[in-house]
Amino acid sequence: MGRLTPELIEVAPQYLNPVGQYELCLRDLKIPVIENLGVTLNQFDTIDFTNNDIRKLDGFPFLPKLKTMYLANNHITRIAEGLQQYIPNLDTLMLNNNMLQELIDIDPLATLPKLAHVSFARNPIAMKKDYRLYVIHRLPNLRTLDFNRITQKEREAARKLYKSKSGETVKTQQLKGKNTFVPGAELVKQQQSKPRLTKADADAIKKAISEAKSLEEVERLKAKLQAGQMPGLTNTSHSNPMEQGNTYEENGTGNHMMET
Repeated sequence: MGRLTPELIEVAPQYLNPVGQYELCLRDLKIPVIENLGVTLNQFDTIDFTNNDIRKLDGFPFLPKLKTMYLANNHITRIAEGLQQYIPNLDTLMLNNNMLQELIDIDPLATLPKLAHVSFARNPIAMKKDYRLYVIHRLPNLRTLDFNRITQKEREAARKLYKSKSGETVKTQQLKGKNTFVPGAELVKQQQSKPRLTKADADAIKKAISEAKSLEEVERLKAKLQAGQMPGLTNTSHSNPMEQGNTYEENGTGNHMMET
């Protein structure tokens, strides 16, 4: 992984591209951060950052000439606020195959007044419900999204959805992150819902261990104790109410016997 140094920028390929824009090629350099672009002296219409390791779209000096950026195949998860102060004339932004997770992640782009062509294809957000309508709503000056022209019908649908009560609910949920996945949350919930052994339960299991007739039985009872499970040795406060009044014992073979 290398830095985008002034020396690297100075030796990078520079050329007039097929659409007549002066382009700086910074592809395939494993760049993790956008930096030091001030050395370009605002000479370029297009900068190509394809196939790098960039994680956040920021780090720009004032580049009023910049109109097009290619950032496909990076690891971008965040877009900085206030980009209009640095790249106010950006017209085309290609962010294919990055890591934008939530629809609201694109909101900072709404401040770019001339942004007309964007692509978020193969980002997680592209799989979200109402993805196209949300992008059209937040970036009303767009003409194409993911290489497809935005139709008047789509604009009307976006306007209708996000002016409705259901649209307000969608926006509120997105802002609050109600659908955000929290690693381990379900496991914690399951663990908290498990019945816990009382001290009497634990003492009963320990006694059973001390009286066990075989190593196999000892290991089985220890596993029950560590898992917080009561292996039917006595009636407990967390027993099923339908089973109250019954006492369970285990014989040496591990089969349950009921006494009433």
